[in-house]
Amino acid sequence: MKLEHGFEILRTLKIPELASEARLYRHVKSGAELVSISNADDNKVFGISFGTPPRDSTGVAHILEHSVLCGSKKYPLKEPFVELIKGSLNTFLNAFTYPDKTCYPVASQNVRDLYNLADVYLDAVFHPLIDEWTFMQEGWHYEATDRKGPLTRKGVVYNEMKGVYSSPDSLLHEFSQRILFPDTIYGNDSGGDPRVIPSLDYASFTAFRERYYHPSNARIWFWGDDDPEARLVWLDERLKDFSAKNCEAVVQPQPRFSAPRLEEMHYAASPDEDKAMCTLNWLLPEKHDAQLTLSLHVLEEILIGQSASPLKRALIESGLGEALAGVGLESELRQMYFSVGLRGIAAADIPRAEALVHETLEALAAGGIAPEIIEAALNTVEFSLRERNTGRFPQGLSVMLTSLTTWLYGRDPFMLLPFERPLEELRSRLASGERVFEQLIRELFIDNPHRASLHLVPDHGLAARQAAEEEAGLAEIRAGLVPAAVDRIVETTRELARRQQREDDPAALAALPSLRVSDLERAAKIVPRGESRRPGLIISTPETSGIVYADLAFDLAGMPDELLPWARTWA
Repeated sequence: MKLEHGFEILRTLKIPELASEARLYRHVKSGAELVSISNADDNKVFGISFGTPPRDSTGVAHILEHSVLCGSKKYPLKEPFVELIKGSLNTFLNAFTYPDKTCYPVASQNVRDLYNLADVYLDAVFHPLIDEWTFMQEGWHYEATDRKGPLTRKGVVYNEMKGVYSSPDSLLHEFSQRILFPDTIYGNDSGGDPRVIPSLDYASFTAFRERYYHPSNARIWFWGDDDPEARLVWLDERLKDFSAKNCEAVVQPQPRFSAPRLEEMHYAASPDEDKAMCTLNWLLPEKHDAQLTLSLHVLEEILIGQSASPLKRALIESGLGEALAGVGLESELRQMYFSVGLRGIAAADIPRAEALVHETLEALAAGGIAPEIIEAALNTVEFSLRERNTGRFPQGLSVMLTSLTTWLYGRDPFMLLPFERPLEELRSRLASGERVFEQLIRELFIDNPHRASLHLVPDHGLAARQAAEEEAGLAEIRAGLVPAAVDRIVETTRELARRQQREDDPAALAALPSLRVSDLERAAKIVPRGESRRPGLIISTPETSGIVYADLAFDLAGMPDELLPWARTWA
């Protein structure tokens, strides 16, 4: 076995669609896996992700995501990233808790800055200073200001999730997923159910961290134009003290339903709210091959992605609801699913909306989909793949999240990155007359018994009942406390406030890495330009995956002043 700085190389792949060379490594000592992608992108990305399957709805993965960012062995500060940003040129810095994983990505156009950010992140996830005070602050704790006052619950994640659970839209998404995956970890809320969060104790919290926050359970990502060998050297130095172990972060598939199911749930409605929401949800296959996944993205565009999409038009033009509901195609979990429905619908009309969905799908499967709708959807998806417009996300981060949708489950991390061949094969099948999307509708929707209907209906008294239930529960706990226990809660409340207001140690602040003037690039960046034989025509030649962009500029020097306000209208 040939090693490169402690890593064995498992696979090398050139990805023309990304103008990149990708390598998959495993760190032999620690068991960590690394995808290292080299290309000309100066917006460099580092990320480390862990499989964090929740066994309940205590929000332990979410609380842990917050907690590891509250100081580490090397950087013992209250909020190291808040301080780090002051001396950083980062283009992205955040963390995400998903239903089955937790991701810590950073990005910067400056190499030194990227490694500064990555160093603080790695120390945070592998050597966090998580004591009970951090758990209470970020998770939950009892509060009492004096011996005679009432008992309350507080905590960053606890309060955040109370806000989430007061949003009907958030509940629609959460409950739709929950009823579709009742027998797996996706039936739990990784963010945390406010009614369940207080059952999490510190011992269970630390056990979760010790089980999953280990290099053997890590997927590490590098992307961009920095030195690929330097990545290995730097990582080996930070991983070499760990030994590989079994972290048991496996996500089991949901067993298939033998018949469709229906659930009615409630949301806390204000007195003037009387409309319900509904979704129809189908469990789809796992991502076994790139062409099926691509076909499902095109099918989503066909059904609901365009103004002329038949399922979208049928629902909106029915007048039964106010807007489309559901996430469409959810492809980030081990098993994909499709969710569609209506917001702002009368509860009595939900069966009519569901019947309309079934009738529309049956008509499409039997009568066929208009060729122009298929072509428009296919062009939209292809353009999106080629353009790689990732919005506020750096491109390397978007590709990382795509890679994780297979990598996390033990599959090829590069499966979904090259798209030319599956796109060509799909177009070839369509050109031969194969009814690709009609067959998918028949197989995955009409004949699929693993379907769950969610009716989310308003309950005007729910908020009051929940508040009364919480108040009564706290009053009962308060009544059962001896005076010494109340004193401990009061002192804990005061001590936590003192710790939150305490200033960081100046020596610890000074140890935090920051950019120096010498780290900054002095040369101006030159946009590549090609030759043009026509006066007034400027050609720029960056890599654009075959897409031509044209910007036209007109000299308005001779336009009368009174017409200038109309120039924007004409444009």
